[in-house]
Amino acid sequence: MILVLESKISQKQKDKIKNRLSDEGCIIREIMDAGRNLIGIIGKPEKSLDELKQMDGVADAVPIKTSHKLVSREFKSEDTRVKIGNVVVGGDRIVIVAGPCAVESHDQAMSIAKEVKKYGAVLFRGGAYKPRSSPYSFQGLEEEGLKILADVREKTGLGVVTEITSPSQADLMMKYVDVVQVGARNMQNFELLKCVGRMEKPVVLKRGLASTIQEWLMSAEYIMAGGNNNVILCERGIRTFEPYTRNTLDLSAIPVLKKLTHLPIIIDPSHATGIREKVSPMARAAVAAGADALMIEVHNNPDKALSDGPQSLYPEQFGQLVRDIYVIAPVVGKQLDFDYLKKSEIINNIKDENSKTAAFIGEYGAYSHKASLGYFGEEITPCPMKTFKDIFQAVQTGICQYGVIPLENSLSGSIHENFDLLQEYDLKIIGEITIRVKHALIAHENVLKKDIKKILAPPPAFSQCKNYLDQYPEIELVPVKATSSAVRQVKDSNDKHTAAIGSTMAAGIFKMNILQESIEDNPRNYTRFAIIAKEIKGHKKVDKTSIIFSTGNKPGALFEVMKVFSEHKINLVKLESRPMLGKPWEYMFYADLEADIKAPELAPAMEKLIEKSENFRIIGRY
Repeated sequence: MILVLESKISQKQKDKIKNRLSDEGCIIREIMDAGRNLIGIIGKPEKSLDELKQMDGVADAVPIKTSHKLVSREFKSEDTRVKIGNVVVGGDRIVIVAGPCAVESHDQAMSIAKEVKKYGAVLFRGGAYKPRSSPYSFQGLEEEGLKILADVREKTGLGVVTEITSPSQADLMMKYVDVVQVGARNMQNFELLKCVGRMEKPVVLKRGLASTIQEWLMSAEYIMAGGNNNVILCERGIRTFEPYTRNTLDLSAIPVLKKLTHLPIIIDPSHATGIREKVSPMARAAVAAGADALMIEVHNNPDKALSDGPQSLYPEQFGQLVRDIYVIAPVVGKQLDFDYLKKSEIINNIKDENSKTAAFIGEYGAYSHKASLGYFGEEITPCPMKTFKDIFQAVQTGICQYGVIPLENSLSGSIHENFDLLQEYDLKIIGEITIRVKHALIAHENVLKKDIKKILAPPPAFSQCKNYLDQYPEIELVPVKATSSAVRQVKDSNDKHTAAIGSTMAAGIFKMNILQESIEDNPRNYTRFAIIAKEIKGHKKVDKTSIIFSTGNKPGALFEVMKVFSEHKINLVKLESRPMLGKPWEYMFYADLEADIKAPELAPAMEKLIEKSENFRIIGRY
């Protein structure tokens, strides 16, 4: 059962409710969900449903019908984010966990950890205790293996994941590792589930060899009932009649779980297939199906691995897989961040907590808001602004540490105002992120499309949905500043004849109804956002440079600059001309280069660029 508390409930009233329920032997959990303060009740309170509704401070009481109560969507509608150090599983960023099946030696573990981190893993997996089918197989290094994992974390910064096989190992797990894994063979080891439920460690719960989804969720319920809410569900293949692969990877479990539970989902295609060349296709498919994370076995010498060598990728194969995931993730509204750990380290080193903010245009739920979450995760607080100039001003004056600005859309082209503001302000581009834009038609509940007389949206959204809107020539199109602002205005107006074009995220935030999804003309609708700041902090790999330059007003001046790029084999991926501020008929050029222009080997190119330009400024290396 869930008690929905009144927004103005006092702490005294809340304590009285909780104490009463605890005295009656109920398990209680207090959570915030979709802006509501809730108390979840497991057990049978003495009061009836109607009596609970009458208690001071209670707005409503709602029964939970499923047997998996704490893990259900009925209990918590918002997705759970499991935090592991600086890594969050369940957010907009895909989390990659990689490493060998078993820790075999210090050198082996450290070597593989450095490789997988280089290619994009943010957590390291390795077994110290190995439950094997044969008693004669390698059983793991036990505590020595845990010590090696702890040293891997110390040396590389990767959080470490390993399997717990007995409650007697709990103290060692607390001492050495960041995440405990309950293996498939132990999914219904209820004493072990109770044990990890009492531990203050995130838990990866693998699906049993032949377990139903309901049985799996009930095992998660054991852990959460013990007080541990940080549970990640791991699909690793189930046993079927098909003998070709080691197991059958149940990818249909991903959308099923997304509907049934708020817990994040990780997919282990290595154990699912047992065949090296099948791992990458299944990993790509898992991300496309909506997985939050992947667990990949990687070994530098799989032919001599002491456990599961045939299913382990070589480091280079793992690197190629991660690059594929990087491309696939935006299609399903997620990101793979190669700078995840470095970025988190820089953010955590910001001493002023109040300045850990990123300015974006529009309201919460805007595509710029989604870009901020995709780039920073939840370590930075998004801060809505009314205009692009407000974003630049906030970053310039230090009100916000970062700004998130759209530069170009794959369908409607460049956002020229922001190129002009990059000229005007002395700020740096420190990164970029590309978001897939999926427009939805959003209105009030119980409104039909035939009832709509007016649609609110920014002009670029209208142009991106032109084919759809042309079907309804009688509808008035009203331009506003941002898609999320359009949704809010429709919400506030309470006008049943007005709709907005915006994101499904905005519809959820403002509790509006989606009349139709994906109304954009072209599914290849992406917006590239730049992240701006006063300065670049910390060292990170640079493979792109943004510059602004101007040339003399004479024949061939621009050609001379372009020739420098050609001679030094610098790939020019964008060139945009904009009028120079205060100088009619003179132009400044914005260019993106696929190179670090400050690299020592490009010093001659840099010298020539400065020589052949009247003005030259580097506005970003990222």
